[in-house]
Amino acid sequence: MAAAPRRSSSTRGRAAAPRSVIPQVPWRDPQPAPIVLVSGPEEVCAERATAGIRDFLKAEDPSLEVSDIRADDYTAGTLLAVTSPSLFGEPRLVRVSGVERCSDVFLAEAVAYLAQPQEGATVVLRHTGASVRGKKLLDAVRAGEGDGVEIACPAIKRDSDRYDFAAGEFSAARRRIAPTALRALVSAFADDLTELAAACQQLIADVDGDIDDRIVERYYGGRVETSAFTVADLAIAGRHGEALVSLRHALASGADPVPLVAAVAMKLRGMARVAGSRESSAALASRLGMKDWQVERARRDLVGWSQATLGRAIQATARADAEVKGASRDAVFALERMVTVIATRAPFAS
Repeated sequence: MAAAPRRSSSTRGRAAAPRSVIPQVPWRDPQPAPIVLVSGPEEVCAERATAGIRDFLKAEDPSLEVSDIRADDYTAGTLLAVTSPSLFGEPRLVRVSGVERCSDVFLAEAVAYLAQPQEGATVVLRHTGASVRGKKLLDAVRAGEGDGVEIACPAIKRDSDRYDFAAGEFSAARRRIAPTALRALVSAFADDLTELAAACQQLIADVDGDIDDRIVERYYGGRVETSAFTVADLAIAGRHGEALVSLRHALASGADPVPLVAAVAMKLRGMARVAGSRESSAALASRLGMKDWQVERARRDLVGWSQATLGRAIQATARADAEVKGASRDAVFALERMVTVIATRAPFAS
């Protein structure tokens, strides 16, 4: 990857052409520049981006000097001291954390630094977006002062985003994982992106060759078994007994009833959205704002379902959603009734 052009010493002091937008760089492919703004709340991606910049610069020159500064506990003059050239002129990487909590002294010195970045220095500014503190600095960087780039790290919350994240982990390592194995892995770590990232890296490091369902089951079977999506998949597939066993196992492992219902509801909504459509998976995914794999999975799930049974399952799930949120005193019974209606595709016999 090519480094962003640095401002040479011959251009310092000249009026730079105004720029309204600085380059936006993917966190998986970070580019060094005199100023790098790493913004957004997703810490896993921010750490990867910062590490990528360090590795790139280290590969260019092993004598790289790395310094860390806290913007919220800052001593005047530190930024200029750590970015200034040493006697031997080694390149410098300065990682600044906590810009969203920065002190007034740091803010003033950082804004002033943008007007004349030190030759050979890369300053990484980490701002989580948790506050508007440091906005003056961010605005100046984004306006083009200091020859910067921005690496956005937005929150990864949706299941499709987590799936894309995990797929990117294996793609970046040039490893293949079966779609069903990837989905099981994502479902097992649906609540913690850091753990999901660690699980992906463990499989990449430990397993030779392609990764399939059996490997994911061997490594993370306990978590997969208690996943809300496993309960949903078994119920939708009509495997009533297995779905109830999986549900009870999940509850015994401490699973919250609300996310369990939410997982089932999400699956049923996807099925309802694609039901009856004859469009290609790619065209339908584009029109509905879904991923191709989501459309294909929903179509597979629809085998054996009718409009009436799907409607009955959606109604049972809506009822269970209300009951596990306080409308009933027995959340377990509500869940078991929902699973029974979905798995048997018949009204619940009380």
